[in-house]
Amino acid sequence: MKQLMRTNNPVSMAMAISLLQGEGIDCFEIDVNMSVLEGSIGILPRRLMVHADDYDAALRVIIDNGMGPDG
Repeated sequence: MKQLMRTNNPVSMAMAISLLQGEGIDCFEIDVNMSVLEGSIGILPRRLMVHADDYDAALRVIIDNGMGPDG
């Protein structure tokens, strides 16, 4: 697995996941439950991971849709 993007914006994360799934690229969101530790104030970013073989295609999808790897 390779990190595709990192953001603390849940809307950007949902959009990225939707775009990747639409292209048939499997992805996995990690650090989702960190809000329990931080007190739900949203300072800790979530990370979106993809398989290393899919990384280039996934990055292309994200950039082509006006999003960057930093959310």
